Amino acid sequence: MPKQPSMRMCIACKKLFNKKDLNRIVRTPAGDVLFDKTGKAAGRGAYICSDPECLKLCVKNRLLNKSFKTNIPQEAYDRLLTDYESK
Repeated sequence: MPKQPSMRMCIACKKLFNKKDLNRIVRTPAGDVLFDKTGKAAGRGAYICSDPECLKLCVKNRLLNKSFKTNIPQEAYDRLLTDYESK
C-alpha cells in the first residue's frame, strides 16, 4: 500500500496541505520564534502556507500565541515578516 502524505493545516486559512508545501514556524526551547527551513528544528511547530496574505493575517491576529500556547512578543512577528520578505 502506498504511504499517505503527511497533511498539515495552515494556521491562518485553515486549509489542509501536504506538509512539504507549507512553511514551518518553530518556537525553540530557548523561546526564539523563527522559520524552520529544514522542517526538523527542535521545538513546537506551526505551519503556514506560502500565501503572503496568510502571514499578514497571522501577524495581525497574533495566531502564533494560540499555536504555541504562550505570549509571543510583537518583535518576533516583525522578524518573521522581514524573514519572509527576504526569501
